[in-house]
Amino acid sequence: MKKLKVILIGIGNRGKTYTDIMRGLPEQFELVAIADPIDDRRLHKQKRWGLPDDMVFTDWRPLLEKGKIADLAVIATMDREHFGPAMKCIELGYDLLLEKPIAPTLEECREITRAATEKGTKVVICTVLRYTRIFNAIKSVIDSGRLGKIMSINHEEGVGNIHQTHSFVRGNWGNAERSSDMLLQKSCHDVDILQWLIGKKCKKVQSFGMLSYFKEENAPEGAGERCLDCPVATDCMYNAVKIYYDDKENNWFRTTSTHKVEPTDEDVMEALRTTQYGKCVYKCDNNVVDHQVVNMLFEDDITVTFTMNAFNKGGRFLHIMGTKGELRAAMDESTPITVYDFAADKTETVDSTKAKDGINGGHGGGDGGIIGALYAYLNGTYEGNSVPEIEESYYNHAIAFAIEEARKTGTIVDFDEFWARNN
Repeated sequence: MKKLKVILIGIGNRGKTYTDIMRGLPEQFELVAIADPIDDRRLHKQKRWGLPDDMVFTDWRPLLEKGKIADLAVIATMDREHFGPAMKCIELGYDLLLEKPIAPTLEECREITRAATEKGTKVVICTVLRYTRIFNAIKSVIDSGRLGKIMSINHEEGVGNIHQTHSFVRGNWGNAERSSDMLLQKSCHDVDILQWLIGKKCKKVQSFGMLSYFKEENAPEGAGERCLDCPVATDCMYNAVKIYYDDKENNWFRTTSTHKVEPTDEDVMEALRTTQYGKCVYKCDNNVVDHQVVNMLFEDDITVTFTMNAFNKGGRFLHIMGTKGELRAAMDESTPITVYDFAADKTETVDSTKAKDGINGGHGGGDGGIIGALYAYLNGTYEGNSVPEIEESYYNHAIAFAIEEARKTGTIVDFDEFWARNN
């Protein structure tokens, strides 16, 4: 099969992760050019891949002015910076690996989808749950008919209290005006995985969600603006000094807060002094929800409840109820998938290691799984069922936008009407 040449636009955690996986597959991928405004990340990636200076850029525009110099563009910028490079790459004829969400507005999602469809460009959105062993095994159980007709699904995403404060209070996605709504950013791939598992059209959505806890009125008495000078920080579970400085093992938190690939303690301390990562979690400029519940009705009277909540350790949990049996699962390799068969009055475990997509690694194997599937898909040899066409990804994003409309207006949104109104 053909070795794919790759350009990378955006070298944050996701861009780094995908291209690091590609680096371990030298017969399949070759990174030939990069663009990112942050010096440390860009220069580290240049050195790691041995790229010449004329293939290293601080902005995506001069990179794309070179025309089509590769087969695939990986776009992993911040949400509000997806549209420009995605549209230009499509115009130039690149296939895309585009980080979720497609874009922060329905209009931009629609335009990217239309442009890709008209051009014949393959666009794979990084809804990585589709590529995990766990969800592929669950999909196989459903498709086998073992559960009978699916009647209801309860799906829970525990964001985790510390993850919430890192990413959605102090971090890049805490303010919707800078990024996107919480459900779209964090859970568009949960909405996507639910529709994929069911395989039916969405009919109606309803949602309640709000920011209730991580705001100033809940700050401990006497709390300072920053943890470094807070008189009550010692007893606070969200003390940034403990989370970012004292914990030397959490490389994700330390690299994100400092914008450094290999940050020193001094780099971390500077971030705590000067950025929002050092601020009191009750005194940041966050405005996205910290808990949300969604009700969905799909064709054939299938009901779904989805809960996204910050107040937990973290993890995803799934309960699927059918006419012949029920399935329970957790996104945890140590927790088995179980199926209870009504007729046999027996519970059995499901072996998820035999799933077509998914390998060990980040996001329950989804990060490695999507790169493996991407290579086969772009070479025309893909035999799995995880990779969606861009139109399917857009449809499932539209469900997420309809959910946010329902939350903000306090109404039940008819999805057929929402789709007709926006397309």
